[in-house]
Amino acid sequence: MKIALFGANGQTGRLATALALNAGHEVLAVTRRPQEFPLSGPGLTVVEADVRDASAVRPVVAGVDAVVSTLGVTFTREQVDTYSVGTANIVAAMQAAKTRRLIVVSSTAAYPTRRSGSSLTLRLVEPILTRTIGKTVYDDVRRMEDVVRGSGLDWTIVRPSGLFDLPAPTDYVRGVVDPVGAFTARIDLADYLLSLAADSATARQTVIISTTEGTPSLWQMIRREAAAS
Repeated sequence: MKIALFGANGQTGRLATALALNAGHEVLAVTRRPQEFPLSGPGLTVVEADVRDASAVRPVVAGVDAVVSTLGVTFTREQVDTYSVGTANIVAAMQAAKTRRLIVVSSTAAYPTRRSGSSLTLRLVEPILTRTIGKTVYDDVRRMEDVVRGSGLDWTIVRPSGLFDLPAPTDYVRGVVDPVGAFTARIDLADYLLSLAADSATARQTVIISTTEGTPSLWQMIRREAAAS
């Protein structure tokens, strides 16, 4: 399988690239800073392109089997449009190239839950993040989801919760279900993205992924988000 991966130089993107290469797939790793990309090897092509440049995106998606977007933006008070503009360029390029399979990473925080059965973090912390330090980011994530849903492609929107690191994939919860807990390991997310690229059973669905093993505490998560901002 040939995969174009946007946001490849982010933490999740690097993991997804490594897993795909280890599985024998061909990967076009798209990044604005190819000189900083740490991976190399057979099957990997590192492509220098800015997702905000439509002309740079078009040749990347031609002839691939699936496109995966792990675009990410640090919390900021400034206006954010990388998700929506970049994804709109990806969608337009895929439509022109007749490439059908698209998987994009969103977030459960874009649509915070208030279900009584949900975890404390999902019910209390995520709504606060979306109204304060994460407002401009999650506003654009929602715009991105609208672009994807209106694309007419065979899309899947993946909503992880608070991201953290583990050394290897776990037996994570995924699919069209409610989030379990409040965290998603990046390695689990990368593993799930790769499985979705190879299987279109979730086409035109929004899915979640939750990690239930080795998760951080609520206060560790709050301290991490505050430091990142």
